[in-house]
Amino acid sequence: MSHDITKTTGLSIALLGCLLVTGCGQGAPPKRPPPTVGVVVVKQEPTQLTAELPGRTDSFAVSDVRPQVGGILLKRLFTEGALVKAGQPLYQIDPAPYQAALDNASAARVTAQAKAQRYAALVKLNAVAPQDYDDALAAYKQALANEKTARINLGYTKIVAPISGRIGRSSVTEGALLTADQTTALATIQTLDPIYVDITQSSVELLNLKQAMQGGNLTRNGPASARATLTLDNGTQYPTPGSLQFSEVTVDQTTGAVTLRAIFPNPSDVLLPGMFVRATIIEGVDPHAILVPQQGVSRNEKGDPTALVVDNKGIARLRLITTSRAIGDKWLVTSGLKAGDKLIVEGLQKVQPDTPVNAVPASFVKNPQAGAH
Repeated sequence: MSHDITKTTGLSIALLGCLLVTGCGQGAPPKRPPPTVGVVVVKQEPTQLTAELPGRTDSFAVSDVRPQVGGILLKRLFTEGALVKAGQPLYQIDPAPYQAALDNASAARVTAQAKAQRYAALVKLNAVAPQDYDDALAAYKQALANEKTARINLGYTKIVAPISGRIGRSSVTEGALLTADQTTALATIQTLDPIYVDITQSSVELLNLKQAMQGGNLTRNGPASARATLTLDNGTQYPTPGSLQFSEVTVDQTTGAVTLRAIFPNPSDVLLPGMFVRATIIEGVDPHAILVPQQGVSRNEKGDPTALVVDNKGIARLRLITTSRAIGDKWLVTSGLKAGDKLIVEGLQKVQPDTPVNAVPASFVKNPQAGAH
């Protein structure tokens, strides 16, 4: 009986070996074909670089309205919140005391002028001493200056707008006593068209931008490079573009940022001083930019961006890349990829690095709308 068991066991082992090794005459299982992946060919292209930065609006010009002479306020001559023009009368101070002072100064000037004229004739005849004539002439000139001062002060009783713009509320009412040296402004005028937008940018970003320009990696594209656009705080796009004016020459020690100032037309007063906005400024043009679809970029366990490319042998290779910013639905790659590389953008989940793949053009290449965000 043990001979039969041994014989049966040997037969079983032989049959199992037949199944594992030869499949009992059916041959080895077919190899799986390499996975098909969609690729795009990396290329260099001129790309306009922009930066979206926070900013706040600021008046183009601001002027406080203050009296230059004292007196009782008789009238307010404007509507609060209205647009006023430079030179437009705003307040009227009681002119009576200043008119009287001008009348007295004019009378004194006439008397002094007549005396100086008489002495001028007499000094020629040696009828008066030259010193007397000099004193009369000096008195006349002093009277002339007093008259001019009195006329100026009378003019100051009508307070006019120093600049054009929108005037705020009045801090005084009719009957108030005004003084020439008072600290409280009667009203404030702000010029809102055009209007400034002060934009803050990291000093590191500005330094990188300047170095890129000096190294020839970034060029200014004529006057258009100074253009800027705005997104309002509620998310709407401001319809009129503006232009950059200047940047600060010092870095804010508390924030490490510099201020860029842009100017925007504001004919409808949509922009008011102090509003928060997002400004998009055109930094320049990278003539050799490499832009790749975002779906072709992954990240490793360290968070570094990576990409899979297909080499000339049809093998997927992992590349560690560097990206600087997103432009639309693409990443701007600064290192790790070069023109001519075949970047895998479809079928990434089926691919392992250093394994064969069947590369075909990505489907969205033929239909640019596919895959767009």
